[in-house]
Amino acid sequence: MVSSDSSFFPPFISPNGVYYTALYIIAVGTGGTKPNISTIGADQFDEFEPKEKKSKLSFFNWWMFSIFFGTLFSNTFLVYIQDNVNWSIGYAIPTVGLAISIAVFLTGTPFYRHRLPAGSPFTKMAQVFVAALRKRNTTVPNDSTELHELRLDEYSRAGNFPVHHTTPLRSMDGCSFLDKAAVKDKSSSPWMVCPVTQVEETKQMIQLLPIFTATIVPSIVIAQIHTLFIQQGTTLDRKVGPNFSIPPACLTVFVTLSMLISLAAYDRILVPAARRYTGNPRGISILQRMGIGLFLQTITVAVASLAETRRLNQDTVPLTIFVLLPQFVLMGIADAFVEVARIEFFYDQAPQGMKSLGTSYFTTGLGIGYFMSSVFLRTVAGVSSRHARRGWILDNLNLSHLDYYYALLVILSVVNLLYFLLVSKLYVYNAAIRSNKKEEEVDDDDDASEEESLQCK
Repeated sequence: MVSSDSSFFPPFISPNGVYYTALYIIAVGTGGTKPNISTIGADQFDEFEPKEKKSKLSFFNWWMFSIFFGTLFSNTFLVYIQDNVNWSIGYAIPTVGLAISIAVFLTGTPFYRHRLPAGSPFTKMAQVFVAALRKRNTTVPNDSTELHELRLDEYSRAGNFPVHHTTPLRSMDGCSFLDKAAVKDKSSSPWMVCPVTQVEETKQMIQLLPIFTATIVPSIVIAQIHTLFIQQGTTLDRKVGPNFSIPPACLTVFVTLSMLISLAAYDRILVPAARRYTGNPRGISILQRMGIGLFLQTITVAVASLAETRRLNQDTVPLTIFVLLPQFVLMGIADAFVEVARIEFFYDQAPQGMKSLGTSYFTTGLGIGYFMSSVFLRTVAGVSSRHARRGWILDNLNLSHLDYYYALLVILSVVNLLYFLLVSKLYVYNAAIRSNKKEEEVDDDDDASEEESLQCK
């Protein structure tokens, strides 16, 4: 419920209605900006300029760094303003910041590299499915050159490149059915016959789905930072010195700080060191980075379970809040691997004309994970309280068993990690397209190392 003075609003306007409307507007706005900001930023780098291509490999590290630097400002200065000065001022400051951001964005718009819209990716994918279903009894020719494809100049005018037909070894069995959409037909309708490139782009988006499903459980784990992790902090001794207590919401600062340090160390130290051994420009592959992060998340939840067990067994003097420091720091380190790898993977592996849709996989996974966190928590609370037993999740944390709940999350994370290892082993990175003369100017050694980076896991 909104606690502000309702006299501020006219009698016919509900303060709660205004509050929730604002929240939904933020959600809609975030859904529009999150997938596109990162895509626009990454598109500013020319893939066929060696220097820019090398710089692009670090883009998502520093893009995520800037986001969490802003989060650090929010979790310290703004939280202090809201708790100790005024909530209105606390909201006014980011409002002014957003207005400045919009002005800067509009000022820089004429100088950005723009990719012309090529139609809705959902429409393109729907056309492939409809055409394949309509021609489900059609036989796909063995020679892929007999399939329908546009002329190269038609792609060049739009600033895109054709995607060559993939062999059965590169295609999932279910995706090979979609090749029927490219079989030539007397009809010229896009709902009856689709170019090979359009079919291959649809395949690529489908083949991202197994990795996408493996990112939902990590989002459930991340949701604990802003919920149960903070609730744990409210039950501990938060005093630092005689006159200061750490606000529970500020505990997330430790996650932010550890992630900022980890991102800088990863980009400047770990990547150059690993590159010498792997030959991969990224140091390690994107999926390897994601897998390391998932492992660290599992360790983090296990540490949280142990910390909660220790807290519950402390009968006398309350433990200091710094007993939670390891789980917050570990979560920040894990995020430096998981979160950057997730958005970079979905951007990098999405087709050229569907990059925004690819990065939306990242934000969609976060949204589903946060929603499933609430469902999972309620389910565990309900099941654990059946048959007159004391539940694991109660209003009084001292009577709860969050340690059991965290242990259950550890099991869920281990199962998800095994699933991720399976789908990542089966995944084949999209082949690099080298149709531009600028790319051919790169020496053979660079070409070999780049190809290795796409195949390395």
